[in-house]
Amino acid sequence: MSNNFYKYHALGNDYIVIDPNKTEIDLTEEAIKIICHRNLGIGSDGILFGPIFEEDNINLKILNPDGSEAEKSGNGIRIFSKYLVDQNYVENKKFKLQTLGGEVAVEVLDDTGNLIKVDMGTVTFQSDLIPVQGETRDVVNENLEVNGEDFKVTCLSIGNPHCVIPRSEISKQLALDLGPYVENHEMFPNRINMQILKVIDKNNIEIEIYERGAGYTLASGSSSCAAANAAYKLGLVDRNITVHMPGGEIEVEIKEDGHVYMTGGVSSVAKGDFTSDMWLEIRG
Repeated sequence: MSNNFYKYHALGNDYIVIDPNKTEIDLTEEAIKIICHRNLGIGSDGILFGPIFEEDNINLKILNPDGSEAEKSGNGIRIFSKYLVDQNYVENKKFKLQTLGGEVAVEVLDDTGNLIKVDMGTVTFQSDLIPVQGETRDVVNENLEVNGEDFKVTCLSIGNPHCVIPRSEISKQLALDLGPYVENHEMFPNRINMQILKVIDKNNIEIEIYERGAGYTLASGSSSCAAANAAYKLGLVDRNITVHMPGGEIEVEIKEDGHVYMTGGVSSVAKGDFTSDMWLEIRG
């Protein structure tokens, strides 16, 4: 066994891949926090722990910088898929991954694994499935009071929970101001990811993102899919949408059967070894 790690980014959303088949480590909450810390550790938006093989399934754990496990991450899934290609774990260009948020189908669109399409499954706006407090209903264009101000929000789950806030103007500062309050709002018992949405036209939207357990984020695949679906539900866009984020663009396609497909790029950053000092600290 080694003690190495791999780092990738998708549109500025960076993840560390730790492969349990190569590196033996107990990823405690404290170890995850240290590894992901931008000053004390390697620094990342999370850790992708896998592949974990169970029968014919390839399982992936997506770990947030605060030590919690995320149900699903579009960028994380694409990054992990490229890792599988790079390490020759998969031979076919189409395969499936198991996440806490369910099964996802992946298609590698080039020979290097740099361009990847993911079937993110279907979305639900139903409150008890997101979850959102209150009577069972579709949470579409509802009022939500955030820090003394009322906002119109549309909430949904695509395997993980999202709260989308349409605005005529958006900014990083607005995401930073609202994000902590929305993420931890009493209406969301499992906390929630937030996207501030600006519609450019029928095929283009712009978003700023504040992720549950990670904070302000340059790009997010699941957030892109959530914002696109919320905009489509509100009648603001068509089925094919380019999502513009500070980190770059993702293509989202909403099929008639409700399945949501996301296509975007992935790049490798580095491969390294934990130093003896770091290894001792994260292993306790």
